[in-house]
Amino acid sequence: MIHVLATIDIAPGKRAEFLTHFAWVTPLVRAEAGCIEYGAAVDIASGLAVQPPLRPDAVVVVEKWKSLQHLKDHLTAPHMAEYRVRVKELVTAVSLQVLEPA
Repeated sequence: MIHVLATIDIAPGKRAEFLTHFAWVTPLVRAEAGCIEYGAAVDIASGLAVQPPLRPDAVVVVEKWKSLQHLKDHLTAPHMAEYRVRVKELVTAVSLQVLEPA
């Protein structure tokens, strides 16, 4: 199993619009072979001193896949290509952390 944290930076003020498109693709991704978990998360104020400043224009996608190959297959799925077109003008940057349980 692998874990993926995808941090997506969104154009200022466009997070709600982005999340609408993300809601469209989510059930398609969850139906993919090897998908264990897939969902969006956003920062909340916790009051914890170690938490960095809130990011109102960021979304973190929390994913779990049965294998690295399943993740690679996901990245080339036709619905992901359509999703990228839909959000192209909303996304300013993406970074991935691909992890394995320790």
